[in-house]
Amino acid sequence: MIKSLKIKNLATIQDLEIDFKEGFSILTGETGAGKSIIIDSIRLMLGEKATSDLIRTGKNETSIETIFMVPPKSIDWKDLDLDETGEVFLHRKIFKKGTGRGYINGTLVPIKKFKQLNENTVDILGQNDHVFLRKHEYQLDYLDHYSETHSLRDEVNRLSRSIRKCWKKIQELEEKKKQRRQRLDYLEFQINEIEKAQLRSDEEEELRKERDLLKNSEKISSCIKNALDITYEKEESLAGLLLNLEKDIRELSDFHPDFKPMTENINQFSIYLKEFTNDLLKFKEDYAGAPEKLEKIEERLSQIEDLKRKYGKTLQDVFDHLEMSKNELSDLKKAHEQTSELRKQLQSDYENHQKLSGQLSELRRKGAKKLEKQVEEEIQSLGMKKARFQIKFISHLSQSDSPEDMGDLGSEEIEFMISPNPGENLRPLRNIASGGELSRIMLALKTISKDPEKHKTLIFDEIDSGIGGKTAELVGQKLSSLASRNQVICITHLPQIASFALHHYRIEKNVKQNRTFTNIKKLNKNERIKEIARLLAGSHITEASLQSAREMLEKNLAQ
Repeated sequence: MIKSLKIKNLATIQDLEIDFKEGFSILTGETGAGKSIIIDSIRLMLGEKATSDLIRTGKNETSIETIFMVPPKSIDWKDLDLDETGEVFLHRKIFKKGTGRGYINGTLVPIKKFKQLNENTVDILGQNDHVFLRKHEYQLDYLDHYSETHSLRDEVNRLSRSIRKCWKKIQELEEKKKQRRQRLDYLEFQINEIEKAQLRSDEEEELRKERDLLKNSEKISSCIKNALDITYEKEESLAGLLLNLEKDIRELSDFHPDFKPMTENINQFSIYLKEFTNDLLKFKEDYAGAPEKLEKIEERLSQIEDLKRKYGKTLQDVFDHLEMSKNELSDLKKAHEQTSELRKQLQSDYENHQKLSGQLSELRRKGAKKLEKQVEEEIQSLGMKKARFQIKFISHLSQSDSPEDMGDLGSEEIEFMISPNPGENLRPLRNIASGGELSRIMLALKTISKDPEKHKTLIFDEIDSGIGGKTAELVGQKLSSLASRNQVICITHLPQIASFALHHYRIEKNVKQNRTFTNIKKLNKNERIKEIARLLAGSHITEASLQSAREMLEKNLAQ
């Protein structure tokens, strides 16, 4: 519900603040006082398009602030903080240059975010606001709520989506089947080529390192030869010198015991020298056929580069491609089985869809008969004495039984049909009803609705168009009843309707220093009596009109 509304510099409003209450509120005032401007400001807070023409003359911007009380679970705003009370603060600015800005709970948001409130908090029911009554899907949604068929409709919707998904998958598989053999051969060739190469993830790096060594094999061989000459092969090598040294030390140990440990040290050093020499010999052997080995390495690296050119920039890409190819090959080989299973599912879903759509249609038609009778009774009591109301069912299934023709919401659409006056044929309500008639039809639908919605704000404009007397009294009663579960705000010129409201606001327009100002005032009981008397008698208020207003107010508030 709307808790408060603050408006600055909007048309004839300079600075105005309204605190709205729960229940039934009435806005009255002379024609042209600015009642519509109040409604326009609420429209702007619901995300409607704004123009700089709305800005008060001489000002650079318009500012509107609203506090809504919204059950937190009714709006999915994960990026905004909603407290437990569900209090939502909206602030919109409109500038002479630019589109303006919008804030929700102090956070800058796109203006389109405000439109979320339209579905969750406020319905403005004026001449141009009956989207609900003008679109087939909204009419059907209302009938399903009334007929309590939403769970069945949801299952029909699930089945229709499943049917289209299965059909699309089957079509894709059938298309692939035409190219299946060629694709199978191609995938098998790729898999075989990669697997035959027996690649290792670290192989390329190792090969490149070994290639770099082999490219320097002549220098390496020369160094190894020199090292072997020094350690082993030449006559004056380290190995020969160590033997001579060991012989001399052994002879010395015969003369003095301190030379004996030296013999052991020489032996240990000889062992190290032998191991070192063996390593050099191994290196020599490894690089003995360097040109041939280098050629093999180059061939292997060339093979790896060729695979990388075909299947990816790195060896990991080649491995990934291999895995993907194996998966695709497996899927292709299973395609026949998959198609068979999908066709079974498609047939099952189709049969269930047909069955449940039939049940849904039957329940809708039963509900429609009851709804037609109730709506006629309600709108006739609201001044449309001879009006007839009917719900037309329009099948949208073709004879092809194509999955594309599966209705998400069942096998038909509906159209609300009305004949407002005797002798006229039933015609689509969206085309022929006037603003006042639409408001009364909406009031009738809201009155008999089984929709469990609560705490919404319903704003009725022009609902009193073309009615009076007893009909106006009935409209007031229904608005008061509707206000038991919603906040109802109504603009009216009729005292019968105004006297049912719990809260009464008077809109006034004054001219000061050649400037027009619109103001609003919440009326106390005595002020209400005077305002209702004005609605009864016009500007010439008498004691009799005051007494009639007092009696009307006390009587209707007591109901």
